[in-house]
Formats: sequence, structure tokens, C-alpha cells
Amino acid sequence: MPVPVPQQRAVPAAETTHGADLTLLVIEDDPAGTFTVPELSSTTGARVRVRTARNLTEAERLLTDDVDCILLDLELESANPPVGARDGGSTEPDGLATLKHVLRVAPRHAVLALTAEDDAERAAEAVRVGAQDYLFRDELDGRLLSRAIRYAVERKRADIAQHQLTESRLRAQENARLERGLLPTPLLDGSDLSFAARYRPGRSRALLGGDFYDTVRTPDGTVHAMIGDVCGHGPDEAALGVELRIAWRALTLAGLCGDALLSTMQQVLEHERQSEEIFATLCTVDIASDGRRAGLCIAGHPAPLIARQGRAAHLLPYEDGGPALGLLPHARWPRRQVDLGGSWSLMMYTDGLIEGRVGLDRTQRLGQDGMVAMVNGRLAQGLGGEALLEAAVTQVQELNGGELTDDVAVLLLERDEALIRRRGRSAMRSRPGRTSPAGAQRPPL
Repeated sequence: MPVPVPQQRAVPAAETTHGADLTLLVIEDDPAGTFTVPELSSTTGARVRVRTARNLTEAERLLTDDVDCILLDLELESANPPVGARDGGSTEPDGLATLKHVLRVAPRHAVLALTAEDDAERAAEAVRVGAQDYLFRDELDGRLLSRAIRYAVERKRADIAQHQLTESRLRAQENARLERGLLPTPLLDGSDLSFAARYRPGRSRALLGGDFYDTVRTPDGTVHAMIGDVCGHGPDEAALGVELRIAWRALTLAGLCGDALLSTMQQVLEHERQSEEIFATLCTVDIASDGRRAGLCIAGHPAPLIARQGRAAHLLPYEDGGPALGLLPHARWPRRQVDLGGSWSLMMYTDGLIEGRVGLDRTQRLGQDGMVAMVNGRLAQGLGGEALLEAAVTQVQELNGGELTDDVAVLLLERDEALIRRRGRSAMRSRPGRTSPAGAQRPPL
């Protein structure tokens, strides 16, 4: 006669709330018929329903989602061992092979081991293997069993929650290591320029978004800087941003610049994007080895901000920029020559910085004019480098009334001509064999 299978419900095992009705599946085969489940009571007013299975095959049929706890008799008849032990190859203590089989087929259910009082060693081994608790057959009563069931269920819930938390932390750590590895390391060895950057992805608990940036110095002494933004905020956009950044670095080190570089970048984008609707904005700057002039190319991106010594910060010209990458085939991106001067700060950013909300009703955007005014205020306070970027991003966030929803990338290149001269004089003084003003030769250091 087939064993009826109770109707399943959507509540997973070991996730029942405290005080709710529980279902106990008893797996035991007592030929003498001496074992009976004591009458279960509960001080909470909840019921404990009992199902009984005489073997593992029957138990698996009765093991539905509404079962909260399993009571396994370790003396289950050895004539019905689990499938994995029927070849005689198992070396487990009598009854523990059956327990391990139950734990494999019911990984989310609480399990209680039932054994004789004189078998305490095997009972303890059952807990080590994976059971939540053990009970002695001769001491079993309704009150003890009810308490043990609820304890086992709650402990299993805690174990599952801890396991999920551990897995989540490990995944987060792995993702963090991966994303940190994908963030750029500027290649500026030998340059007189100082570099700073801030990056905040819009995705929750992410380290990498669709914004990307990079800075490298080529053998001729030119410093190349780039910042870009892939439309969208998901992991696919973040991956595409990394691909574009790596392509830019490779092409730059290979000697491409201006329109030739951006045209090749567009080809990369067109081949790697998931949809033809995906595009990317980009801004590139190549600063001459003397640090006083630069070439600027803009592909649908906000213009950089420059602050020269003794003058207020303002945006670089951007009227003759080209379209974003991926919008128009055979597009062109003119390169504009810019005079930087002796001492300056050049800030490149993505639109996440200027699209934050401002005002009491948060209906207006900060915009480029608001950003320029904000940066000028911070420069007036004497801020620069990392401190300037941190203050700017923090203020934008405060004006927005909370976290920014879009990715934000900001990088800052600075040149201090007075500092460069001091370093040059210091380097000259430290050279061996230098002649002093009195004509005497200094001994080598």
C-alpha cells in the first residue's frame, strides 16, 4: 500500500518561527514494538505533529518541506542500510552511516539522534558528525522531547544563518579582491606631477562601477590621463569599463593619441558591448613633458576643470568635442591644444559628481557651475590633492542628502613649479663632487 505524501508548503525546514506548529519525522524500526513517541506538550500552545517512517526509503517519501525536525533511531535495523553502505565497504560505527545518509538527503532539517543510555560515546559522535543533539531512549518523555525538538530547530536555523553569512562574507571578500585588482595603478614613475583619485560605485556593496580612469607616463615624458563612463550601473557595465581602460592603456603605451586612439576605442566598445544601445563617454588629456601644455580630446564627456596659481578654477573649452563612443560610426574627435602654465591643478570627473541633487526640495542638479563654485571654495581653504577630492565628494553627497545613486570617479593631477625647482636645487646640492661658492670641492657623500 503506498505511503501518502503530505502536501508541501512553502516554509523551508529549520526556518519555522518560534512558537509555531512543528512537524517531527521519526525514523525507527523496533521489531519488538517497545518504542513509542511520548505524548508531546508545549508551553507555547503550539502543536508538534508526528510522522513515523520504518526505513530510509519511507523516510525520504515523508521528508517534505514542512518537516522541521528528524528523530533518528541509531539502532535502525542494519538489514536496511543506506544505499552507499550496502556494498559492505562502509567503516562507519553501527548506525552512523545511516545518520550520514539522513544528513545528506536532509541538509536543511534539524536532526536528533536517539540511542541507548549505555551508548553515550556513539551519541556524542553523532553530534560531531552533524546531528543537533542526542536523546537517550530510556529517559525520553514528552517534555524533554518537545524542548529538544525546539532547541534542535533553532540551532539548525542558527547554523544555516551562520553558514550563509560566512559564504556571503567570503564572496564579498573575493569580489573585493577581484575588483581591487581591476582598479588602475597609475604609471607615473619619473614624473613631476602629483596624482590623486576618488572612486565610489553607485551599486550597493560594490567596489567597481561603470566609471573608469587611468594615468600613464610614456617614455617621451608625456603624461596621459583618461576618465570615462559606460552608460548603466550593473556588473556588465563595470566589466566593459575595465575592458575599455585596459584597451586605452595598451593603445597609449603603443603610441596612439587623439583621434586615432578614440577611433580604436570605439571599435573595442562596439565589439564588446552587450547591446548596440550601450555607449561610453570619455575625456583624455596628454600633458607634455615640460608640464606646461596639454592636448585635450572629449567624447561626449564633461570638460575638465583647471585651477591655475592665483586664479579661480574654471572649465577647459569643450565646444569642439566629439560624440560619445558607440553613438556614431566613423565619428571624429579633434584634439585641442591647452596652455596649462607653471603651477596648476587639473581635475577630471564623471557626471556622477555633477548630477547629485541640491536644494531643500532636491529638485535641482549640482551641475558643472555648482561644482566649479564648490571646488573654488575648497581651494580658498587651501585644500589640494587627496584632501580636496575627499572634501568635494563628501560635500556633493551631503548636498544630495545621502548616498549618490550614480558612479563617481574623480582624478586630480597637480604641478607645483616652485616645489619642482626646490627639488632640482636639492638634487644639485646632493650630487658628489659639486663645487661650493667659495671654490672648494665638496667630498662625495
